[in-house]
Amino acid sequence: MCSMQPASFVQVEDFLTAEEVERDPVRIQLRAAGIGAHACSAVAMPSGELVTFVFQRWMKDGTYDRASVDRLDQLRPHFARAGMVSARLGLERARATVSALETIGLPAAVMTASGRVLTANGLLEEMTQMFLPTASGGMAIANASANALFQQAILENRNDFAVRSIPVAANESRPALVIHLLPLRRAAHDIFTGADILVAATEVRASAVVPSPTLLAGLFDLTPSEARLAAVLSQGPPLKDAASDLKITVKTGRTYLERIFAKTGTSQQSQLVALLKSTEPLNRR
Repeated sequence: MCSMQPASFVQVEDFLTAEEVERDPVRIQLRAAGIGAHACSAVAMPSGELVTFVFQRWMKDGTYDRASVDRLDQLRPHFARAGMVSARLGLERARATVSALETIGLPAAVMTASGRVLTANGLLEEMTQMFLPTASGGMAIANASANALFQQAILENRNDFAVRSIPVAANESRPALVIHLLPLRRAAHDIFTGADILVAATEVRASAVVPSPTLLAGLFDLTPSEARLAAVLSQGPPLKDAASDLKITVKTGRTYLERIFAKTGTSQQSQLVALLKSTEPLNRR
């Protein structure tokens, strides 16, 4: 509504016709709750975000008069400073998080819902052949197929808020990787102002550690049955033996495995085992 970014407070109704106000779905809901006139102003933050301040009046109180708007304008510099302080604190918290992950060897970054990188730790910034800068402060993965999954995961994060783990094949200069996208929601979203996604990368390497079904379910959105099968398969047995251990038929196990392949972006059991083993760093305490 405040796309013009006014340097003062304005009444939203001054930019809409009476017919537009009457037909607007949001306004219809607000009027049903007794809410009428809106006064708003927008302040651009140094980080690139736009902070919008909106004040609403009960319908019984009518519209904002000039004196009321003037009083809000007197407070606008204070609102702007508060917004800037909040944005800076959020950025500092995000930096602290990715720095903490660096201490345990995890390259990491914090991104907005639109895919803009707020901050990244030194380990991720050193991976210049893997993580590429894009327009508007975004980030891409050099591997084309992995990047397609990565960009899709960013888009889907706006709706389903699910953890995504994306395998990246090895090449002559580096080992295989798994890139994890973890949505920041509820309390985490409140702490990291303006941040929506935590991105962490782990190397795929041999490990004797068997990931827990709970961890696998959380990382790859597996059902409990799928997670139990994945945990057993991570130890390396063939599907027939894994199904026997879980007391399910091979046919059922094969059905679960196809679903696991779809959710993890793998197509072979060897790829799946390598991917599952890579979750071990995220299981450390």
